[in-house]
Amino acid sequence: MKKPHLMYFTILVLFIIIFNGCVNNRKIDKISPNIIFIFADDLGYGDLGIFGAKDIKTPNIDFIGKNGIKFTDFYSVSSVCTPSRAGLLTGRMPQRFGLNGVLFPDSHTGMPSSEYTIAELLNDNGYITGIIGKWHLGHKYEYLPLQQGFDSFFGIPYSNDMASTVYIRGNDVVDHFPNQSLMTNKFTKEAIDFIEKNKNNKFFLYLAHPMPHVPIYASEKFIGSSERGLYGDVIQEIDWSVGRIINKLKEYNLLNNTLVIFSSDNGPWLTMGEFGGSSGKLRNGKMYTFEGGMRVPTLAMYEGYIPAGTETNQIISQLDWFPTFASITDSEFSDKIILDGEDISDLLKGESNNNERDFLFFDYDKLEGYRLGNFKVKLPYAGWPGTWYKSPLDPHDTLLFDLSIDPGEKNNIFELNKEQALILIEKMKKKYSSMGDLPHSIVIRTDADESHLEYLNIKK
Repeated sequence: MKKPHLMYFTILVLFIIIFNGCVNNRKIDKISPNIIFIFADDLGYGDLGIFGAKDIKTPNIDFIGKNGIKFTDFYSVSSVCTPSRAGLLTGRMPQRFGLNGVLFPDSHTGMPSSEYTIAELLNDNGYITGIIGKWHLGHKYEYLPLQQGFDSFFGIPYSNDMASTVYIRGNDVVDHFPNQSLMTNKFTKEAIDFIEKNKNNKFFLYLAHPMPHVPIYASEKFIGSSERGLYGDVIQEIDWSVGRIINKLKEYNLLNNTLVIFSSDNGPWLTMGEFGGSSGKLRNGKMYTFEGGMRVPTLAMYEGYIPAGTETNQIISQLDWFPTFASITDSEFSDKIILDGEDISDLLKGESNNNERDFLFFDYDKLEGYRLGNFKVKLPYAGWPGTWYKSPLDPHDTLLFDLSIDPGEKNNIFELNKEQALILIEKMKKKYSSMGDLPHSIVIRTDADESHLEYLNIKK
C-alpha cells in the first residue's frame, strides 16, 4: 500500500475509533443520568398551573411537564409525611417495616437502618448523593441521611412546625434558630452549590422543601406576588427555586442528561384554611385515603428519553421510583430486597400502556382501600368528629367509585355494582395477603407521666 493511502487509511481507522468512542460514551451517559428529585410538603393537586390552578403561577414547574411527562393519577404512599418519604426512598410499603405514623422530635425511633434506600442504591453504583431540606425519618445518629446512603445533608430533621427545627449539616446541628422566611432561598442556594460542586460527577440530589407545610413563610421578594395570599406566594417561591435549578443545569449543559422530577409527599392540609392549599377536583386532603389525600401532582423531564408533552393516567406511585432509577442508571442491587414498586422506564419512554396496575390505600397500619384500573373501593369507616388538625368525616359503608368519570369521589356506585366491588375486595385481600406477616408499628413516642399535675391540682 502506498504511503498516502496508508495515511488516509490510518486517519479513517482513527476517525471510526473516535466516533464509536463518542457514541458509546454518549450511550453510557444516557443510561446514567443525573437525577434531581424535588419534593414539596403538603402541596395539593390544585396548587400548580399545569394541574389547573388559576391563581398561582408556576411556569418553571409547568416547564417540567411540558417538556416531559405529566402524571394525572400519581399516588403518594401515605397521606402523611414520614411513611410517604420512607416509601419513596425504599420502594417498599412502609407497613413492611412498621413505619406507619409520623415521627416527632421526641421519637427514639426512625426508618430502620436495615432498609436499602435510593441513595444507597445510587451511591453503591458510582453516584454522589445529597439531600437538602426536610428529612423526617429519625434524628438519632443511626437514622440520619449520612447513615442511609447520602454523602451530604443540609436541612431540618422534622416538619417545620415541630420543636427543634434546626439546621443540620452532615450529622451536626449548625444553627438552632433558622429564619424560616429565608428557608426556600437557603435550600435553593445549597442545591445550586451541590450541582456546581458535582457537575463533573454522576449525582443524585433529593431536594425536599419543608414548604408549603405550615407554618408557611416566603421571602420578602415573593410576599404579595400571587393571587392566593401567602400560600400562593410560597408556591411561587418554590417555582422560582425550580427555575434556578433548571437554569443552572442549562448553564453547565447538564439538562439534556438529567432526570428532573417534581412531586409532593401527600395532599393539602385543609384544616389550615387559607394556609392549607387545594386538592382541586379531588375529595378531601391530608390524613385521608380519598384521592385528595394521596393523589399528588407529579411531573418528570429527561430530554431525549421522555417525549415532551406526554401525559399518562396510569396508576403510578412513589414506590416506582426506586426500581425505575435502578433501571435507567443500570444500577444493581440484591435480589433479596422485596420491592412494591415497578420499573416505569418504558412508560417514561412512551412505550408502555399497562392499564391494569393496582394500588393499596393504608391509613397508618390499617388497610382502607384499593384501586384497580378506573375503579376504587373503600372499606367501611367509623367516622371522625374532627379536630383542629384533621377534618371531620361522617361514617360510611363500603364505597365504590369510577375515577375515570368521578375523580372527586362524589357518586358511590356500590349498590349498582356490588359484583364489581366484591371482585375488587377479593383482589385487594389477595394483594394484602401477599405481603405476608407485617410487623407491629414502630413506637413513635410515649406519653409523659403527668400524674403529679393532678396531685397538685394543676390543669394542663
